[in-house]
Amino acid sequence: MTDAEWQAHVTREAAKAIGEWLEGRGRLHQPIRCLTLPDLESMATNAISRFVVLASERIQAEPGEHPDLTLLLLG
Repeated sequence: MTDAEWQAHVTREAAKAIGEWLEGRGRLHQPIRCLTLPDLESMATNAISRFVVLASERIQAEPGEHPDLTLLLLG
């Protein structure tokens, strides 16, 4: 997978994590402006968590191939 393909994949997965959080709390129908700061923080946490998992998996699958990603996670 190229870097651009991986970035697109990670973006979709992060969006799914946000959607799952909203759906799980019954707030999928609400406009963003109705969400509280803790709601927004939780959405961001879910998206970031998904990124960390995917980045860790990529680093594990291709050791030494992604030094910038490794530095970002372990830096």
